[in-house]
Amino acid sequence: QVQLVESGGGLVQPGGSLRLSCAASGRILRINDMGWYRQAPGTQRELVAVITTGGRTNYADVVKGRFTMSRDNAKNTVYLQMNSLKPEDTAVYCCMANVRIIFAGTADYWGQGTQVTVSS
Repeated sequence: QVQLVESGGGLVQPGGSLRLSCAASGRILRINDMGWYRQAPGTQRELVAVITTGGRTNYADVVKGRFTMSRDNAKNTVYLQMNSLKPEDTAVYCCMANVRIIFAGTADYWGQGTQVTVSS
């Protein structure tokens, strides 16, 4: 009922930048919080950043000062600008949205993820 599609991942050298996008579509009445999560091989999924409808953000300590999350409510899209990337940022990055859908309740929806690889 709701689809989240991420884009913008890829291979980048240490110190480089990438910008991820996540667009939501479907029977959306309202999107509440949206977040970016990541999971590296052999590790648990971790929260990277979250943004409220009003644009208030929170970041994991390991990305503070390097990553910036933003959203365009008119486009149902969030972005993650990642600067000063490190090899330890390598992971699959997934988008999450808490969505109230038409004629139904509220639930969390997830995208398929996009691979980010930081390597020289």
